[in-house]
Amino acid sequence: MGLLERHPDGGQSRVIAKVVPNTRRYALQSTIRERVEMDGETTLYTDAHKAYLPSWQWGPSINYIHKVIDHAEAYAIGNVHTNGMENFWSLVKRMLKGTYVSVEPFHLFRYLDEECFRFNSRRVKDHIRFALTAASVVGKRLTFKQLTAADQTC
Repeated sequence: MGLLERHPDGGQSRVIAKVVPNTRRYALQSTIRERVEMDGETTLYTDAHKAYLPSWQWGPSINYIHKVIDHAEAYAIGNVHTNGMENFWSLVKRMLKGTYVSVEPFHLFRYLDEECFRFNSRRVKDHIRFALTAASVVGKRLTFKQLTAADQTC
């Protein structure tokens, strides 16, 4: 599942992505509640998947504007579209199929994190992005045994 924040404060869009166990309402709504500001001014743009619609179980705490685009009818109506997120998913698919080819499902979150970093730092110069990457791995260790383990204990 992915969430894209459109041009905050006139800057560039940012994205977060998360591996969810399924596309049922509870899994998607839990992530939405974690990440979307419930301030009454936030607008959430989604496709017509029923799981994005808040249910009565969530109660009155759902406090955001929700606009839906049905892709069976159109891909964009004015500002209501999911094109930015669709662009991100096309980049993820290109990375997985073209660069890494064989991806174990239990490592998928790592690949998503990498693509989120690339997307969110796409306007940063390469030498600065390299420095950010190098600084984030200092003091961390991932052994070959952890990397190739079939379980998710890493």
